[in-house]
Amino acid sequence: MSDDGRRRHYGGFYGLDDLPGTGRPRLAVFGNCQAEALRVALDTAGVVDSVRMPPVHELEEPDLPHLDRVLAWVDVLVAQAVGDDYRGMPLGTSQVAARTGSQARLVRAPNYFFTGLYPEQVLVRHPDVEDPPVVPYHDVRRLGLAAGWSGPWEPPAPLVREVADASLAELERRERDQGSLRISDVVRAAGADAGWTVDHPGNTVLLTLAQRVLDEVRPGSGDAVHDPGRTLLASVATPLRPGVLEALDLPGEPREGWLVDGRRLGDEEVGEAHLEFYARNPRVVEVGLDKKGDLLRRWGWRG
Repeated sequence: MSDDGRRRHYGGFYGLDDLPGTGRPRLAVFGNCQAEALRVALDTAGVVDSVRMPPVHELEEPDLPHLDRVLAWVDVLVAQAVGDDYRGMPLGTSQVAARTGSQARLVRAPNYFFTGLYPEQVLVRHPDVEDPPVVPYHDVRRLGLAAGWSGPWEPPAPLVREVADASLAELERRERDQGSLRISDVVRAAGADAGWTVDHPGNTVLLTLAQRVLDEVRPGSGDAVHDPGRTLLASVATPLRPGVLEALDLPGEPREGWLVDGRRLGDEEVGEAHLEFYARNPRVVEVGLDKKGDLLRRWGWRG
């Protein structure tokens, strides 16, 4: 998307369009790529005015005055957890909330992250490391292959259950520590529909969270969100392994390949691109295994 196209896409944020003002509660959602999907889900109830904002990882210094303009406008700031001075700017949740009006309310929303459905999928965040091509997710087994490790391709069923339980427990811990609304209970109930990737929740989770936000904003109103008739976070869908569904005793259809921006890609095609990337960027493999090598060893892999 060109810079002009991006500014038009976020027209209210950049002042190209007027911020809505119908007398309904004025709301913005601050956070990562999940934030906009949550805002859309909230809008389906038709009882709040909201503004589309760039995700926090896209914000730059010139965007801060635009952010402050929105923060002065809101009655309700729905915010995911962001650490203070994120990327060297005052974009931490507490820092942003402090710049809202005196009457504005903060509703803390959890960051969905659940590896149970995709035990092979890992994120590697490090100053030395960039995301791989095609999809920004690593397969821990391919990191192992690139380092000369070997082991079983399919995950052992006990490990699948262990990873799912540990991931859900970590989500519950972060909800408690951050004082956020809950979605961990929804993740368990949603089963195979919980998410499309480790950090892209499905509509079941997003709509339930949106309803809980709405109940906080307008308690006792009876207002309800509705399914928008489309997948809210549809940019990437990960292959879903039959063995994972079986190990977790979940109904649902497995997915053999990826869906990336509407295109179907075989897992082998993604894997080839990633292995070529690792060959050119051995530091990615080094950092990835330093962070995720224990998972691979518990999988049964050895170097």
